[in-house]
Amino acid sequence: MVSRRTFLKGAAWLGASLTSFGAYAVGVEPMLWPRVASYALTPAGWPPELKIKIVALADIHAVDPWMTAARIKGIVDAANALEGNIILLLGDYVSGTRWFRSEGMASEWGPVLGALRAPLGVHAILGNHDWWEDKTAMRAGIGPTIAHRALLDAGIAVHNNDAVHLSHEGRSFWLAGLGDQLAFVPARRRLGRSGDDDLQGTLAKTVGNSPVVLMAHEPDIFPRVATSARHVALTLCGHTHGGQVNLLGWRPAAGSRGSRIYPRGHFRENGRDLLVSSGLGCSIAPIRVGVPPEIMVVELGGGRAASPK
Repeated sequence: MVSRRTFLKGAAWLGASLTSFGAYAVGVEPMLWPRVASYALTPAGWPPELKIKIVALADIHAVDPWMTAARIKGIVDAANALEGNIILLLGDYVSGTRWFRSEGMASEWGPVLGALRAPLGVHAILGNHDWWEDKTAMRAGIGPTIAHRALLDAGIAVHNNDAVHLSHEGRSFWLAGLGDQLAFVPARRRLGRSGDDDLQGTLAKTVGNSPVVLMAHEPDIFPRVATSARHVALTLCGHTHGGQVNLLGWRPAAGSRGSRIYPRGHFRENGRDLLVSSGLGCSIAPIRVGVPPEIMVVELGGGRAASPK
């Protein structure tokens, strides 16, 4: 039989451990400086001689005190210092946490992101929270959202079911941006639809034989890309936060099937490649455990896929 003294000691130890764990999850890991997750690959259909360095930022989720304008500025400086040929923003700029100040922060994070610089430009898509937190867009069932306007005002191109043809050192490729797949989930009964995405319509704009890099906030679309979009060389996603909590592979916060199947890192199906960033900020609850913030760097035409550093 366990003595009362032993029981109390054990209870005290458990309580202290849970307190320390909670303090780390809320006050330490979300505030860690982003690591650089690096990949080097030559996807199917991508010319090896077309070497492009992509710097990708996902899931900023601007909110005080975890993701302030000052912290975002530091991330912008770090992204610029990586000297990518192109910078891609993979959605969810607004907070997904309602317990702390986020209202009006677009006027703060927009100009800060406007300082991003790359020779082939800075390109963005929207995420689900960029829609969900805009009540006007939710009622109307149409954008542009506050986040969309903030990006445009900052001089950043926003691709919503659209594509742009780019060239680098005499070689060309398409950059396509998919509308968000969960954009209208809060209002789907009234609107009769859940997403703003149009994969077929987006890819129809990528005419010719140039390879395609597809930006899509949620990785749930990837099975369709892998089976029916053969000219898409690479798909880049965010949204998952790596599960936001990763305890030996257990990710209780992974909300969608795609987030569970493709939580973070490199995946290949039917010869098609997907890279998922665990992102920078937090949503729902301001915690991170086992998935520190990251900036993703992709060197296309640089060889096989590499594990994150």
